[in-house]
Amino acid sequence: MAEPPPSFDANDVYSAELAGDDEQTRTQTPSTQPALSQVTEPQQSQEQHQPDVETHVVPPSEWEVIRAQLRDKPHQPDLWQRLVELAESGDNIEQIKETYEALLENYPNTSSAQIAYIGHFLSPGLFQFAEELFKRFLKMSPAVDLWKFYLSYVRRVNTGPSTRDVVRKSYEFALSFVGQDKDSGSIWWDYLQFLKLGETTNTWEEQQKMDALRKVYHRAVQIPLDNLEALWSDFESFETGLNKITAKKFLQDLNPAYVQARTVLRKLTQHLGPLFPPPPRASSDRPAIYLPPLPTFNAAERALVGAWKNYIKWEESNPLEIEDKDKPTLVTRIQGVYRKAVIRMRFYPEIWFMSYVWTQSIGKQDEALNILRAGIEAIPHSFVLHYAYTESLEARMKENEAAKIHAAYERFLEVLRKDLESLETRVNSANSSFSSQNTTDTQPVNGQDPAQAPVASNGNSFSTQPDTSEMKSKDLAERRKDYGNVWINYIRFARRAQGSQASRVVFGKARKDTRWTPWEVYEAAALMEYHTSKATAVAFRIFEKGLDTFGEELEYVLRYLGFLISVNDENNARALFERVIGTFPPDRARPLWERWTRYEYQYGSLTAALSLEKRIAEVYPTDPPIKRFAQRHTYLGTDAIAGRDLGFAIARQGGPASGSSGSSSTGGGGGLGRADTVQSLMANQAQGSPNPHKRPPSPDYRRRGDDPRGATDSGPAYKRTRPSTPPPPRDRDRGERWEGRRRFGSPVRDRERDVPPPRRVDREKDEEKGVVLPPIVSWFVGQLPAASAFDGPVFRTDDLMSLFRNAMIPPSGGARARSPIPPPRGGGRPPPDYGPYQGPGGGRSARRY
Repeated sequence: MAEPPPSFDANDVYSAELAGDDEQTRTQTPSTQPALSQVTEPQQSQEQHQPDVETHVVPPSEWEVIRAQLRDKPHQPDLWQRLVELAESGDNIEQIKETYEALLENYPNTSSAQIAYIGHFLSPGLFQFAEELFKRFLKMSPAVDLWKFYLSYVRRVNTGPSTRDVVRKSYEFALSFVGQDKDSGSIWWDYLQFLKLGETTNTWEEQQKMDALRKVYHRAVQIPLDNLEALWSDFESFETGLNKITAKKFLQDLNPAYVQARTVLRKLTQHLGPLFPPPPRASSDRPAIYLPPLPTFNAAERALVGAWKNYIKWEESNPLEIEDKDKPTLVTRIQGVYRKAVIRMRFYPEIWFMSYVWTQSIGKQDEALNILRAGIEAIPHSFVLHYAYTESLEARMKENEAAKIHAAYERFLEVLRKDLESLETRVNSANSSFSSQNTTDTQPVNGQDPAQAPVASNGNSFSTQPDTSEMKSKDLAERRKDYGNVWINYIRFARRAQGSQASRVVFGKARKDTRWTPWEVYEAAALMEYHTSKATAVAFRIFEKGLDTFGEELEYVLRYLGFLISVNDENNARALFERVIGTFPPDRARPLWERWTRYEYQYGSLTAALSLEKRIAEVYPTDPPIKRFAQRHTYLGTDAIAGRDLGFAIARQGGPASGSSGSSSTGGGGGLGRADTVQSLMANQAQGSPNPHKRPPSPDYRRRGDDPRGATDSGPAYKRTRPSTPPPPRDRDRGERWEGRRRFGSPVRDRERDVPPPRRVDREKDEEKGVVLPPIVSWFVGQLPAASAFDGPVFRTDDLMSLFRNAMIPPSGGARARSPIPPPRGGGRPPPDYGPYQGPGGGRSARRY
């Protein structure tokens, strides 16, 4: 096809063609309308004579429905289990292939699924496909059960005497991968039995066979295998059967390594116990397939991650004390541990990062990069894996590495954008449902006003919808900051690797993403321009651009104001303050006032400071004058006016009244530091407590020496006297223990019994005084947060009471009905005491009647 001339413009030609088509359509419209009507009328009449044809739509099968769900949300282990069961129950081999291929794409190296998949191709005509699957799966698999399955297949297809060497090489190949695994003891045992069955025709071949067996025994008994003791016993029998003299030497040389392996085996079993719980019971005869679920980071999952980390660190500490000459053995052992860890803990970035760091530490850079790629494929929204991957590529900085890093950042940002959009949809849905619920709740009930209508419980003890929507909104804001953090690191990389111009290009991309880019990106770009390029004007323009978008973000305005002050641009700083201070309400604008007054106090004139204080007094009329005066003379948190003239330093240090509990509750309390200013101290005084988040101390927490009733540290507080009656005979021992073993009828007890009972008025006065708490309990209550500091869910007491009233509690089958309370007996018996228990020997609770 010939190229168009230089003056050729495809857009012009396309526009001309569109214009020509329109003109032709306009000119042909009158003439074509009759023709169209003539054509459509016969067609309509012909369609009327055609018989109706019923179309049967075949509904999708359960397998197809589940497969479609897993395409959208692939990480659902229960659905995968069901999909496998449906595929296994049919005879469609293509459906089985698609099921297992999709499963292993999302959960690679799942040995149970790989074994089940290969099992469908072990018929004589399908061995070639089975061998291809073995080649795919065995490369990176640390699963002992898969290697056992492979060895059984090898021995099945190699049965002749001429193929024994093939089987022997297969055993060696398997042991080089999983021979250090605790569960590989059966492979070692089978290998030894295979060697023992080898036929020999002469003495030399017999000697070669014994040497081969001895080498395998020597390797096996030094590994903490699950059948270690059986292998050692078999080794003893083998050597003793050959020569008792040489057997003693061989056993003595290997005994320390065997004892070390047996000791390590016990510790290894303790580590592996919680890491590999038993798999779930399968619903059919097929073995269950373990698929790791997505993490929720609850307490159990955090404990599991900690257990894996402890186990990995224990393996890295070389508990078998493998020497440096055998370092490849140690590397193989730890490598197998990490491979199992990233399979079982597939969705935990920390485990992937530990594997990457260790692999890089042994000098395998390419393999470390492959680990990061596999981790990113498993967890596409992981920050640590993406940052490690881009930094690793940047450190190597080979050809085209910069393009790979740009592509990695772009893919990561796209994943985070999708997550943000999904979360925003859920937040909007939650808010809309909550608003519709409020609209329903505010409608009149039977003609009554909603505020006066009775509260109807919907079965919930409290409403969680406002808290849920608020939590989701906070999560969205935090996710947006995380998204901005990726842009910031992207800009840093571009500046480090390609210069300021490249970083400005990246920042330009971030600016275009106005929906999700937060203000932190603007500040980071501006500060980077100022510190790396000394371009103050460029930084100023970036801050101004950000102010157009984030002018309502108080934190951004404060950061901008702080930047102008730091570069000593007083005129622009003052102009910025005057421009934005009126856009914020007083309750939000206080940090701005505080920041600017601190600058005026330190570097401005007294006239400007007094003028500014006058403006602040108009905005905040309740602030005491001494507060601003003291702030004007404060530097680096040293407030001498508050500490010395107002007495807070004396109260904090204890002072003359440090021994009294009253002084600790009003002035000290340990909540004040040297950095306290008059502002915080005045606020604390207004609340009546040194710390606004601490509950005020109990009024009964006072000095025990001032108590006229004689409470001491060694005994309970004062308890009012009550008429006593002798304990019944069955409680004689208990009465002796609490009353110092004084017998009934002793002079002391008789004197106590002669004390007249207190008057009713005195008793009521004592009850009004309340219970005197011990000093340490009163101090503890005073340290608890105040009710205003609670930010959890608010319970609706009406719903709770209605729930308790309407609850139907069935009686237990074997419980007997309680006997009725016997009527009170006469004889001047004192009324029962339902007050709090006050200790042995104190109050009415210690008396018996």
